[in-house]
Amino acid sequence: MRTSTLVVVFVLSLASSVFAQEWREYINARDGFRVDFPGEPQIVETTWTTEFGYTLPARVYSATRGLERYSMTAVDYNGIEQQGWERSKKCAPGAETCQGQTGGVLFRVIGPSYAIQDIRGALLWASLKFIQRDAKVTAFHWSFTDLVEGYQLHLTNGDESRTFVSIYMHENRLYVMEGTVPKGYPEPGLFQQSLGFVDKAGNVLRYEAVYSNEFHGLRIYDPPPLRRGGGAGAAPGGQGAR
Repeated sequence: MRTSTLVVVFVLSLASSVFAQEWREYINARDGFRVDFPGEPQIVETTWTTEFGYTLPARVYSATRGLERYSMTAVDYNGIEQQGWERSKKCAPGAETCQGQTGGVLFRVIGPSYAIQDIRGALLWASLKFIQRDAKVTAFHWSFTDLVEGYQLHLTNGDESRTFVSIYMHENRLYVMEGTVPKGYPEPGLFQQSLGFVDKAGNVLRYEAVYSNEFHGLRIYDPPPLRRGGGAGAAPGGQGAR
C-alpha cells in the first residue's frame, strides 16, 4: 500500500510540473517569426538540403511539455540564387539540366541551376518529407496565417501519437512547425495557430491580401499592403489561420 501511495504522489507531482509550464509568445526577429512555446525553446544550428541538392543554413527551435514535443525549423533560402550562379559556372556549355536558365523570360521562373525553381517548390518539398514518413497522413490542405499562404498536414504515427505540421514561406524563409502529442491528448492547436511573422525590429506583420512567396517573396509582384492597427491577439480568420 505504501508503494502505491508513493506512485500516486509521483504521478501527481509530475503532472503538476508539466502543467506549470506556461505557454509564452516567443519572438525571433533574426528569423522573422513569432510563435507560442511551452517555455524558452532550445536552439540548434543546422542545415537543410533542398529539392535540387543545395545546402542552406537553418535553425531548429524546440521545446517539450511532458510527453508533448514542439519544434520550429527556419530555413533561409535567400542565399540560394548565389549558389545557383556558382554551380552554373561549373556546368558544361549547353547543359540546360545543369545550368537552368541564366537569362531570358524563364530566368525568374527557373533561375541559375534551378535555384529559383527550388524556392518556388520549397513548400511542396517540405511537405513531401512528412508524406514519406512511416505514418498515416489524415489531412493535407492549403492554409494561411496572417494571410501568408502555406500548407498543413496531420499525421497519425505508429504508436498512435499525432503530429500536426504547418509549413509556410515568407520573404524566402521557410518555416516548418511540428507539434506531436501522445494518443488521447488534445491536438496542439495553440502551437499551430500562434505562428506569425515579424520584421527585423520584431514588429508584427499582417497583410491585407494573400501573400504568396513565389510571387511576392521573389518580387514578381510587390507584397500586399500591411494592415494598420490590430494587436497580436487578433481572432482566427479561417481554418488553421489567423
